[in-house]
Amino acid sequence: VWGMMAVYAGLFAYLSVARHRAFWTGRFDLGNMVQAVWSTLQGRPLETTDIAGRQFVRLGAHVDPILVLFAPLYAVWSSPEALLVAQAVIVASGALPAFWLGRRWLGDDRLALAAAAVYLLYPPLQWAVVTEFHPVTLAAPLLLYCVWAAEERRYVLLSALAVLAVLTKEQVGLTLVALGVWMIVRGPGRRYGAALAVLSLAWVAVAIMVIIPRFNAGQGSAFVGRYGYLGDDGASVLAALVTRPWDALAFAADMDRLGYVAALVLPLALLPLAAPALAAAALPELAVNVLADWPPQYSVEYHYSAVIAPLLVAASILGLARLRRLRRPAPLARLMGAPGALAACWIAVVLVAGVRLGPLPWWSWVPLGSDVRADQYRPNPRADALSRAVAMIPDGVPVSAGNHLGARLSERERVLSFPVIGEARWVVVDRRWPYVGDRLGPEIHRARVRALLARPDARVLLDEDGILVVRLGARA
Repeated sequence: VWGMMAVYAGLFAYLSVARHRAFWTGRFDLGNMVQAVWSTLQGRPLETTDIAGRQFVRLGAHVDPILVLFAPLYAVWSSPEALLVAQAVIVASGALPAFWLGRRWLGDDRLALAAAAVYLLYPPLQWAVVTEFHPVTLAAPLLLYCVWAAEERRYVLLSALAVLAVLTKEQVGLTLVALGVWMIVRGPGRRYGAALAVLSLAWVAVAIMVIIPRFNAGQGSAFVGRYGYLGDDGASVLAALVTRPWDALAFAADMDRLGYVAALVLPLALLPLAAPALAAAALPELAVNVLADWPPQYSVEYHYSAVIAPLLVAASILGLARLRRLRRPAPLARLMGAPGALAACWIAVVLVAGVRLGPLPWWSWVPLGSDVRADQYRPNPRADALSRAVAMIPDGVPVSAGNHLGARLSERERVLSFPVIGEARWVVVDRRWPYVGDRLGPEIHRARVRALLARPDARVLLDEDGILVVRLGARA
């Protein structure tokens, strides 16, 4: 298991760093996390520049104060790559509780080893690791450790792990509510499970109703707009879910969202369905995703499945344990009674799913293999020009930058997202990556670049392969 963890951490750290060096990471989201951690080291905890150019504490967007814990690492290794490598190592550690749960529930070290391999090979989790850096991705190993600690009745350790998990994002507490309910249903630890559920729900309420408005000028979460078909604010969305659930169900029952659910359970051979109570702990986060009117949330190719992944992996382990105890047809009984063959089949299923759905660029060489973003890990032929553009920007000065360039310029107090310029006197932008804030908008981007170059105080210091570095205020 330790060997698999080392290979996984090394491989995914390499891929994440390669993607960053090829300029495929963005101001949103890697640069945003870098600025929050860097600002913490400067004595301004979690301060960032938002997409509109406003300085604010990141807690007004997402309640993920676990970022503060990365400040000591960043003090030693002052690079965005530090966060990417740390993420790969931390997620890899989740193989340990997967192995421990496999040993406990399946009673065989070969199957326990397969459980650890399934966790590491699970495509949605792999996508989360290579997609920038997000605090919520760290919830994956933490939640799997929570399931293991609950089974072992190590409640002090479970409490510490649960606290860390809820600090990765405001709604992670809903998953812990469901996990507490699972503990109640399962039997042992009923009293602790009830306390975990109540306290986790209370934290979610505080995070959403108190902390976010406190750091967002009295406003609720900006992300509630992704549920605008249900209401204008969090309260109306919640009311609609209670009074008009059929609207939400109709919205969620389209092919893309059903395909997303299939991509979550098929790589695990449908085994989570054999442990429905534990699999149900993933339902709060699944609902958050499939009800959103934002396609990345119901795709396994982003970080939004990081909270779902550990619960489904744990449920697949428990589900397999239950299937092995049931009466079965003779061929299936022989397979279930042969741990080595069963382990090989289990790993083969998730491995084949990874070939079709996963992020590893080498799968593009396999017939029907995934080629999604496969080119992003190769050296970017424009990387040298992009690096020269970034190197021209002085340290510490306010800068307006395109999204992919902004990831390299976030170790400063003010970093604005083009076309927002504000007080910045340095602008670096790429015509061939026409980002408007954090989304592509070619027409608006072209118009804003023309307006930038038409300014009488604009002096072009670099114009190479579509990359512009412009100095403002250089002449009257």
